[in-house]
Amino acid sequence: MTFKKLLVSAMVAAAVSPAYAQDDFVVDNIEVRGLQRVALGAALTYIPVRVGDDISELQIRSAIKSLYSSTHFDYIEAQRKDNTLIFQVSERPTIADITFEGNNDIKDEQLETSLQDNNIVAGEPLDRTTISGIEKGLEDFFHSVGKYNAKVEVEVIELPRNRVELQMNFDEGEAAEIAQINIVGNKAYPDELLLDTFELRDSLPWWNFISKKKYQKEQLSGDLETLESFYRDRGYLQFSIDSVQVSMTPDREGIYITVNVDEGEKYRVSGTDVIGDLKGHGDIVKQIATIKEGTLYNAAQVTYIEEALGRFYGRYGYAYPEVRAIPERNDDDKTVKLTFSIEPGKRVYVRRISFEGNSLTQDRVLRREMRQLEGAWLSDSKIEQGKVRLERLGFFETVETSTEKVNGQEDQVDITYKVKEQPSGSFNAGIGYGDYSGLQLNAGVQQDNFLGTGNRAGINVSSSRFNKNFSLSYTDPYFTINGVSLSGQVYLTEFDAGRAENLIRYNQKTYGASSSIGFPVDEINSFNFGIGYKKQEVSNVDGYEQIRKFYSAFLNRDNPDEGVGFDIYEFNAGWRRVTLNRGRFPTSGSSQRASIELSAPFSDIQYFRANYDFKYYLPLTDDEQWSVLTRFNIGYGNGYGEDDNGNDYLMPFWESFRVGGQGDLRGFEANTVGPRAIYSSAGQIGGPPNPSGLPSGYPEGQGAERVQVSQYAVGGNAKMVGGIELIVPTPFVDEGMRNSIRTSVFVDVGTVWDTEFDYDRYKNLEVVGNSQPLSDYSDPGEFRASAGVSVQWISPMGPLTFSLGRALKEVEGDETQVFSFNIGTTF
Repeated sequence: MTFKKLLVSAMVAAAVSPAYAQDDFVVDNIEVRGLQRVALGAALTYIPVRVGDDISELQIRSAIKSLYSSTHFDYIEAQRKDNTLIFQVSERPTIADITFEGNNDIKDEQLETSLQDNNIVAGEPLDRTTISGIEKGLEDFFHSVGKYNAKVEVEVIELPRNRVELQMNFDEGEAAEIAQINIVGNKAYPDELLLDTFELRDSLPWWNFISKKKYQKEQLSGDLETLESFYRDRGYLQFSIDSVQVSMTPDREGIYITVNVDEGEKYRVSGTDVIGDLKGHGDIVKQIATIKEGTLYNAAQVTYIEEALGRFYGRYGYAYPEVRAIPERNDDDKTVKLTFSIEPGKRVYVRRISFEGNSLTQDRVLRREMRQLEGAWLSDSKIEQGKVRLERLGFFETVETSTEKVNGQEDQVDITYKVKEQPSGSFNAGIGYGDYSGLQLNAGVQQDNFLGTGNRAGINVSSSRFNKNFSLSYTDPYFTINGVSLSGQVYLTEFDAGRAENLIRYNQKTYGASSSIGFPVDEINSFNFGIGYKKQEVSNVDGYEQIRKFYSAFLNRDNPDEGVGFDIYEFNAGWRRVTLNRGRFPTSGSSQRASIELSAPFSDIQYFRANYDFKYYLPLTDDEQWSVLTRFNIGYGNGYGEDDNGNDYLMPFWESFRVGGQGDLRGFEANTVGPRAIYSSAGQIGGPPNPSGLPSGYPEGQGAERVQVSQYAVGGNAKMVGGIELIVPTPFVDEGMRNSIRTSVFVDVGTVWDTEFDYDRYKNLEVVGNSQPLSDYSDPGEFRASAGVSVQWISPMGPLTFSLGRALKEVEGDETQVFSFNIGTTF
């Protein structure tokens, strides 16, 4: 900048020299010659001289300086012809284009932003004096990342009509690697322990072949802060870094880093006190600020208390409290007394809450999630609560808040919630491939934020070789202003289990309708209650033993192929508790759901199904990119009451729990885990032929002498499924996609069993034919386990899930599935 000022001064002095020889005169006319793109009127506005003025050499100098300040001209010369003042100018060239060559570590967008900061923009005049500064600034950047041989050259290519093209040529060279990092002066902790806290490395394990020992100036600064925190969190109150030397090898390819430290002595806390205007909260504040006497000084603990006190006063409308810990050292006994100074400042209230980024979602959908009200005292906890509620909706990838003071009003603030929307609809399609079932497909459509209203609407019309389905559903989560929700559904399905994946043959036709209403109890708990009716028609049922007790009571023995129909009236109730930090891809918090479905006593069959689901996310790092998910699901169902003949009701076989596949036990094909169909080969009512060659018909019950066990699973009335997942940062993915893609390493465990199965009845019978081994299907101990990797992506067409899984524990006859891919999976 100094060089630039000297250059301009020299040019001004040279330009005005012809005028200096002239005496003062009265200006009759003013001309500006050499203009090309700059309009004459625009140039004259920068000349502080008017026709009729008596002008001197000093005024001419001032006029030239003023013209230079317009940034339009490279050269200006003032002349006098008679009483006409003439300014001969040479315009700065206009930048037509800016191109970059050879830049690998810096993106074009970053370079363009840097150039804009220096007023180097296409379409604007070029100030040539800034070019050398740009070259040096970019070279300094490369030096900061260890590329000390980097060269940057800005080439100005002249174009017609006084235009230029700037071509920036980069020769980045290779980054210098860290040869050695030394810490000098440490006595309490060895070098190895301290260097483990560094991001920079002078050595790498053999398996980490991707990383490099690159030097970065900013990273070194961060490592030094980490080192200081390491000591101060362990009582070393006076720890200091005396000096840092960064030296290079003569070939400029290696870097030596030496950090000189002074550890000092350990200090313990002798007591705490609180001073300032406590606004009547002295008792609570003192409890928050108390550290037990004799505790080692811990800077992180002190910072936490400062932040906690700030949040505490933020709850009462003090938006900008100043909390500062003042240490009083006693170097004789190595103790420190901590005094927390609190200045709450003025209490403020919220003038306005606004939203940005919600191009699809209506403002009212966001506003109804707010717990901070306009016109009320500001509460940091309520602002954060509103942020969390928006994240839980599942409509937004990110939610950020900002609080701005209102100009001229010391006691008012405006709050802005800035959201980034993400796809909230899904095309519920799926594709998978298994060792047995081959290709699997399904389809459907759902929109969780219908027309931006926050309501959930779904329509599913699908057809496949085994399933025809139509359903229409709608949910209004704010049916009332108090958050009472209302939902409804109508549906019709035709299902041919014999053609489906791994199911015993039966045909089922169902149509019905249901509705439910939900009541919020508080911010995290809610209850829901529902009713429904469905007509269930079942026919062409394969005759296996487990179905006999249920199906034989309704079967027409004169025409066993006729099928049966049931009118079922359902009641359901559920409880939900959610503390997750967001609706999709949560990283902390938990969710619990308990539900029960019950057919009414006046239905044709009486049964119930109960289910409990639990998920817990534990973040392992402060940025929550690493988290552990623990999940557990248990279900149980059965019949209740007696029919007209005094027989106990059983749970219908089509309501049985099934395990396997993407939803719960990856690495196994869907519906393949659990009890298998058992066929009796004596005393049967004739039935349709069985394509698999197994005995067909409907067992009469007694007199069976031989059995065959099918490869098909039939489910059970009880299940337990669980697992643990390590959620890790997705490699090779931009930071902006962090909330849209999730990668995890999982271990799944699950089992399903039949509490009504009578193993003693079959264990001594002869097992014949091409049969699977007979097991005690009433035993929950036959669990399966798998492990693998899963990648989930919230794509524009809906959530996608890719899984690679391998069975760790399986039972003979299980069908495994290494790879699966689903669209529309619920997260």
